[in-house]
Amino acid sequence: MTMSTAQPTTTLQEPGPLARAAHVVGLVLSTPLGAIGCLLVAIIILTAIFAPWIAPYSPTAINVKERLADPSVSHLLGTDQLGRDLFSRVVVGTRTAMTVALTALTLSLAIALPLGMIAGYGPRWLDALMILVFDSISSLPMIMLGLALVVLLGAGISTVILVIVVYSVPSYARLVRTQTLSLKTRDFIKAEQVMNAGTPRILFRHLLPNVVGPLLILACLDISTVITLEAGLSFLGLGVKPQIPSWGNILSDGFSVIRNSAVPVISGGAPLILATIGFTFFGEAMRDALDPRLNPERKP
Repeated sequence: MTMSTAQPTTTLQEPGPLARAAHVVGLVLSTPLGAIGCLLVAIIILTAIFAPWIAPYSPTAINVKERLADPSVSHLLGTDQLGRDLFSRVVVGTRTAMTVALTALTLSLAIALPLGMIAGYGPRWLDALMILVFDSISSLPMIMLGLALVVLLGAGISTVILVIVVYSVPSYARLVRTQTLSLKTRDFIKAEQVMNAGTPRILFRHLLPNVVGPLLILACLDISTVITLEAGLSFLGLGVKPQIPSWGNILSDGFSVIRNSAVPVISGGAPLILATIGFTFFGEAMRDALDPRLNPERKP
């Protein structure tokens, strides 16, 4: 009599979301530029979150006796022409920059995703019409668009966010449209169509998960651009109101007294440079980690 012994079977389990996220973070941190980008981004985000507790003074407190003071122990970055502590204004300005950037990009993605998928998956006449609208908006100079909206709505954070959203949606929608056009000819989409799956199911269950990745990478790379746009509009008087601390307002105030002291200009420009470097390095590392075409051996 022979007894058969059952061989244990091992099944490979797909890594969970936390494991995949940890894998991507490990890939980002494995490169020197990615590690530098993560460090700078973490500092900027933490500064924005805890700005009221980090700033040693009120960013709007005026002290004429200490106007244009050099950096010291009591004022780490010196003071501006009104005696306001520049370190406090830079810290609170970080919150302003991140609030504008994240709000504007979130709204831009929320609008561009459905528009891009509809343009790529819909009929040709609708695609042509939406491309015409995207091209028309993209052809408008950003400064002229900002001027027009400021005249209509007045200067303020909401106006800056609206300018950035209008300026950003066409490029994001174009990316989503291109990805959708490429995906809708794939076999898994054709199989869904053969089974008479509805358009909303195809768009949001099958196309959306495949187009959101490249879009998030582009948005991450664009954070530094959006922060610079906000600072530029505020510098020109088209953005954040002067009484609200922002890097653009600090630069604008600094240029008015640059012959007396260059400290305000340096204090307003240095955070912009660091934010640009940080988010660019972080976005490039994220792209390399998530795109298997660039690094096939890194595919999780």
